[in-house]
Parts: sequence; structure tokens; C-alpha cells
Amino acid sequence: MDTKKNLLDLTLDDLREFIRSLGEPAYRADQVFQWLWQKGCRDFAEMTNISKAFREKLAEASFIGWPDIEKTAVSSDGTVKFLLRYADGELVETVLIPEEGHTTQCLSSQVGCPMACTFCSTGQMGLTRNMTMGEILGQVLVAREYIAAHEDDVAPLRNIVFMGMGDPLLNVTEMVRALTTMTHDKGLGFSSRRITVSSVGILKGLEVLGDCGLAQLAISLHAPTQELREQLMPKAARQLPLDQLMAVLDRYPLKPRERVTYEYILLRGVNDRPEHARQLVKLLGGRKAKVNLIAYNPSPGAPYKAPHPDDILAFEKILWAKGLTAILRKSKGQDIAAACGQLKAKHISES
Repeated sequence: MDTKKNLLDLTLDDLREFIRSLGEPAYRADQVFQWLWQKGCRDFAEMTNISKAFREKLAEASFIGWPDIEKTAVSSDGTVKFLLRYADGELVETVLIPEEGHTTQCLSSQVGCPMACTFCSTGQMGLTRNMTMGEILGQVLVAREYIAAHEDDVAPLRNIVFMGMGDPLLNVTEMVRALTTMTHDKGLGFSSRRITVSSVGILKGLEVLGDCGLAQLAISLHAPTQELREQLMPKAARQLPLDQLMAVLDRYPLKPRERVTYEYILLRGVNDRPEHARQLVKLLGGRKAKVNLIAYNPSPGAPYKAPHPDDILAFEKILWAKGLTAILRKSKGQDIAAACGQLKAKHISES
């Protein structure tokens, strides 16, 4: 049985303990950590400020396990989607989204998802397993390497959103370990203000995320009432009913000027009518909230349709008129099946 450790699964504190167990001084861990995360090193031989003897020790006891790229799809709008294969053969998606002057990466945190939201391709797959810290952050390493090779076409990676496959708060221990390395100045060096964690609302996970303070919070709301939420996302709605969820969020620790983001996917004729907008105003009015409106991006065989542009505008105007901050998130990558879970589902169906 192979007992080698994947160094990407170790936080800096973990790595220091591991280095000490090899009979080396703990400060060596800082050097190795920077090679892994700042320089994207895959090979111990490249760690030139470390002695050959120590590099050989590392190679005997550990490895650097990046995911393999199974498929890359590039949209006409600049969106890039990767289908990544991990050591056990499981497939996970991550997406690079072009923004003004920078790139945002959408990360997955689970292989599949157990929440079974009716509008989500990933939710229809069910949950296979949680991802480790190294598997989560391996997505970022792949993205940075791709961007470095395409710097004329892809802007620097600045923002991270945990909005890919899975609910990160159902894998909160590994996600927080990933956030710790992601925000460490010797690690990936991201600002916590530029990292957003999206969840349907998992009670314990919300407490842990709020306590760590390493990311912004986004809640997948998608309905302004408990009844409609039960239709669209039954597991989430029954696990933490809307009134209880809002009470938890009212206690969520926010820094000055921070707000909770509420994601609301617009489904034609289902939750995009003026009465739904008024219900949403009633729910969120007076709270530290902003709304991300998302026009549904249908996949083949999906039970819902994309909203009409006029209905989107009417919905927005009702929110604006009542002083609720609302932003329409532009749908990108439609020509490459860039919505969560679509590329994997397409790949599996074609295999």
C-alpha cells in the first residue's frame, strides 16, 4: 500500500509537522510551501534552494499530485472550462470567467452534489465524495498554469468563487483548510475579500465559515417563499426552512460594509414574475443584502426555460424601486456547456 502523502493536501502547519517527521528543520516547510503554491512546482528536482538529499527524502515520502486535464473547452466569449480527472478517476469541473481586467475562477468542492436542486445538472448526479484541500486547490494551480501560457488572451486570476460542483459548506473542513492556504501570503495569496463561498445554507457550515472570516458569503436562495423553495430545492428548503435560514443569516458576522449576497436564478414562469420580485423585496428589505440575478442557462432535457429579457428587466426594476441592490450576472459560456455540471454530463453521455 502506497503511504506517500500528497503535499498539496497539507496546510503550512501540517507541512511543518511532516518536515519535522523527516528529521529536517521546520523552516524548510516554508520553502517547500512556496515552491508548491507560488511557483506551481510539480517536481522536487526544481526546488533549487533545497539540498539534493532533502529533495530525495521528500520524493521517497511524498508526491505533488495535480489533477489531469481531461478536456478543455473555450467559449466564443472567452470563458474557459476544464474537466479535470483526479487520481481515483473521478471528474470535476472548474471554469475561468473573463471579467473587466481580471479573471474569476469558479471552483468545485465535491464530486457531484447531494442537494438535488431541480434546476442544477450537478444536483442530478448525486454525491460521489468530498474533495480534499489539495484537490480543491489543484483547480487553481491548473488555472494559473493555463493563464500563464495564454497571458495575451486571458487576464490575471484575481477572484475565486466556490460556485462549482457541490455545496462547499457540506465539505466545510477541507474548504476552510483550502481557504487557509489560498489566503496565506506564502500560499496562493488571495485576499479574503476576493473569495466568495456559495451555499444553499448549511447550519454548521455557516457557523464555521463565519468564525473563520476567510471569505465572503453567498446564499443560493432562488425563491422568495418557503413553499416555492421546497419545489425548486426540496432538500435544502426542508433541511433549513427559510425563516430559520434568514434568522441564522441575521446573526452571521459581517465586517463593516459587507453584505450577504443572495443568488436568484430566474426560471421562466416559475419564479420570475412581478409577484415573486415583490415577495423577494419583502424577504430581504432592511437586511444587509445584495441580489445576484442569474438568467437560467438550460441544458438538454431540462425542466425549465430561460426567462424572457423583458421579464428580467421588470423583475430588476421592482427590486431597484424598493432600494434593493440587484445585479444581473451575465450568462457566459453557453456554447461550451459552462453551467455547473453540464460539461461533465455531456462528456459522460458521449463516452
